[in-house]
Order: sequence, then C-alpha cells, then structure tokens
Amino acid sequence: MRLERRSSSGGWQLVMSGRTDADGRCGQLLHDDGDLDAGVYRMVFDTASYFAEQRIEGLYPVVEVTFHVREGEVLFHIPLLLSPNGYTTYRGS
Repeated sequence: MRLERRSSSGGWQLVMSGRTDADGRCGQLLHDDGDLDAGVYRMVFDTASYFAEQRIEGLYPVVEVTFHVREGEVLFHIPLLLSPNGYTTYRGS
C-alpha cells in the first residue's frame, strides 16, 4: 500500500509505502519523527496482488481511501475491511 498527499497543484506525491503483515496490518507508515501535515491524503491498496497471492479472484484490483487531515490531528487508524467482492472502511480509534 502507498500513502500519498495531494499537492497544491492537485497531483499526488508519495509520502511512504509499505506492505501489510500476516495480519493484514501496515503498522508504521511514517518515520518516527513524522507527522501528517494538514491536507488531503489517500491510501492506495494493491488488492490484486494480495488476492493473487491467495489464488483468489477479486473484483477490485485497487482500493483508494481518500481522507482529510485537519490541523492538529496526529493519530489515524483507518481500517480497510476487504473481501473478494467488496470492501468497507471507517475511521477507527
């Protein structure tokens, strides 16, 4: 998965990328001293590769979750609940 930030020109810039672990989690996407500046971000999940490794045919080859970071917000837990034919997401605690 990739974490990207929308620039003032509207394009996307890579912040960090990572791979989920055996539990499907990507623990730390930022360096220890990194915080998210206020702005619009997206997480891009390569679900096609994930399903291919499991020999499962999935409907969505890529899932993008776009979210807004407000000034002063520092902690985010945004789960992606994924099945071969659907997904859902929410802001966790």
